[in-house]
Amino acid sequence: MSTKVAAKVALVTGAGSGIGRASALALARAGWRLVLVGRRPEPLAELAGEIGEAALPLAADVGEAASVRAAFAAAAERFGRLDLLFNNAGVSAKPGLIDAYADEEWDRVVRTNLTGAFHCAREAFRQMRAQSPQGGRIVNNGSISAHAPRPGSLAYTVTKHAITGLTKSLSLDGRPFRIACGQIDIGNADTDLAAKMKIGMPQADGSVRAEPVMAVEDVARALVYMAELPLEANVQFMTLMATNMPFVGRG
Repeated sequence: MSTKVAAKVALVTGAGSGIGRASALALARAGWRLVLVGRRPEPLAELAGEIGEAALPLAADVGEAASVRAAFAAAAERFGRLDLLFNNAGVSAKPGLIDAYADEEWDRVVRTNLTGAFHCAREAFRQMRAQSPQGGRIVNNGSISAHAPRPGSLAYTVTKHAITGLTKSLSLDGRPFRIACGQIDIGNADTDLAAKMKIGMPQADGSVRAEPVMAVEDVARALVYMAELPLEANVQFMTLMATNMPFVGRG
């Protein structure tokens, strides 16, 4: 008699909109159970309604360690294990030079993009290391800004470069525990936050030009591919970008 294997469990941060929402839907279609984490409960509840009983919406602030611990504990109580963390939550700052940055703006971006990613990775690593069967996968959302900055994007770029260090360290430290870690660096996905890209973005030469975008569903498909590899294989870094965006060469 065959034993039915329970669907794997993924926790997605920033799940209420954009890349997080599209990725959660794609994972659900692939048969995953979902923990949907974000700051606003309304869009999480709406998304969970679309997915059905396989989804657990949890409002949490990734920048607050206690809030993250509570969310991971609730997820473990509901599903019993964790197979994937998509560390996706992030914010940006208004464009500006370093001498125009307010302390509060710097702290806001670092708190979500870097400290929040650390909080979530720590809880995921702890659970994946302790559970049986041991192991799991962490995928960090790095962004094209993990490679190259836009003009006036200091705080966002610094945090995304730091995410690369987080990914590499987790990859190394996770080896003895079957914890794989990879990073997806996304450029110009067509979300609400990318609307301005289609109108005009400042370029390195001082001009302002509209930029091509790609469908957010293409990002979601890439994330599902990374997530469903066996733990013996790993996409360490994937750069996924709108083909003609100004990034490679002279733009």
